[in-house]
Order: sequence, then C-alpha cells, then structure tokens
Amino acid sequence: MLFICGAILLLCSGFWLFLRIRCGGRYTALRELPMEGLRLRRLGEPLLLLAERGRIASCLPAVMFRIQRSVQRLYGMRYSAERTLLFMGEMLAFSWLLITGGSALTLLTGEQAGIIIGVGLAVAIPVAMVSDLHKKVRLREQNIMLELPELLNSIVLLVGAGETVQRAIIRCVNSRQGDASHPLYAELRKMTAEWEGGYSFQQAFENFSKRCAVQEVSIFTTTVLLNYRRGGADFVLSLRDLSRMLWEKRKAISRTRGEQASSKLVFPMVVIFLIVIVLVGTPALMMLKM
Repeated sequence: MLFICGAILLLCSGFWLFLRIRCGGRYTALRELPMEGLRLRRLGEPLLLLAERGRIASCLPAVMFRIQRSVQRLYGMRYSAERTLLFMGEMLAFSWLLITGGSALTLLTGEQAGIIIGVGLAVAIPVAMVSDLHKKVRLREQNIMLELPELLNSIVLLVGAGETVQRAIIRCVNSRQGDASHPLYAELRKMTAEWEGGYSFQQAFENFSKRCAVQEVSIFTTTVLLNYRRGGADFVLSLRDLSRMLWEKRKAISRTRGEQASSKLVFPMVVIFLIVIVLVGTPALMMLKM
C-alpha cells in the first residue's frame, strides 16, 4: 500500500507540473473573471486544460448541462462557458488536492485510512459543490419571488397616482439603493441601464425576464408588455390580479421556509433532551446504588 501511495503521489505531482507547463498563460484572463466561492483558481488552472482536452463535458452531458444552466442563472449568459470551465477546474483541483494529500498522509503515518479518506473526499467534495451551486440557484429564485409582490404593489400605487411604468420602476429601484445585493433589484438596475443605453422598453424587459429565469417574473413581464400601452384602469387592474396571485405564492414559500427551519431544529432539540436526561438521571442512579 505504501508503494501504491508513493506512486500515486508522484504521478499526481508530475502530471500537475506537466499540465502547468503545457497551459502556460492560456487561462490568465480568467483570473479576473468574478465568481463567488472559488478558492483554488491558480491551482486549478492546469486542470482546466485537462477538462478541455479530456472533453469531460461530452462524457457527462447531463451533469454539465445542469451546472452550466445554474451558472447562467446566477451570473447571466455572458461568460457562462468560461465560468462553467472555472467551476470544473475548481472541482478537479479539490479532487487532485485531496488525493495527493491522502497519499502523503498515508506515506507519513503508514495508515491506509489516509488514502481511503482522501479518495472518498475527492468524490464527495465535487458532488457537494454541485449541490451547493443548485441550492444557490433555488435560494436566488425564492428571494426574487419573495420580493416581487412588494415591487408590484409599489408599481401599482405609483401608476395609479399618475406615473408612467418606466418612471415607477425607476423610483422603486432608487428607493431600494440599500438592497444592491438583492438579485431582483440588481437585475432591475441592469434593465434601467439598458434603457439609458438605448434599448427599447420591450427589449429591456425581455432581457430582464431572461436574466431572472423565474416563471413568475416571466408572467409579470408578459402582463406589463401586454397592458402598459393601454394605461389607465385596465393596466392597474391587471397588475392587481397578478399581485394577488404572487402574494399567494409568497405565502407558500414562506411556509416552506418555516417548515425547513423547524426541521433543522429537531436534531439540536433531541441532543439537548438527551443531555438533560443524563444530567437529571445520573444523580438519581448514583443515589440508588448508594
């Protein structure tokens, strides 16, 4: 086993150095591409060459499609292929590091547990990274859904008071400057910037719907585009009907989050209950033995 671990360590190290020399400055431009959660960019750069030349995407098309789709929803269509490649490099870097570390630990201690744990984590960590990426997408969609009824109510009030749809949206965005990190208002700011850059109202709204990639936002966009030219009571009435539907969906999401939060408290409560039983029961048992 020690011989095998030594061979694995030498092979992993030599292969990484070979890829490092081959890739050179091929992926230098990707270092400045913003993407949250990447900790091993430089370590993973040589492995990006392995991902490209090995055609990993063609070997696992369903998995890679889901990863790229999640990346597109989080960061947009622009540079989505590059960000997907960076994410693949991060997964490969973690796997390479854990296998190498596990082999080195086995060589140092002489225990087989090092390489076994390293290989196990090398498989588990990438799976956990993909799961976390999908979880971020679901959380983003829920945050948009929770805030959309509030936005719609504000637009209804402003349009009813005589504002145009564009001015109403701009006022709503300007009033929430403190929520710069919120996904809905971040996309709305991009939409208002497109208006200022020369995009038409319809084109900017359609781009906004595509970036959000949420069904309720698509319904909101369609409703606005179909009715905003009419104006008056018909437009406000259609928005109020949509607002009632969105509030019901917001209540459903809030109930789901509440159930998830309560289920997470079950394990700590069981642990506390067992501790209390031990604290109360131990003195009683000691008194009975005496």
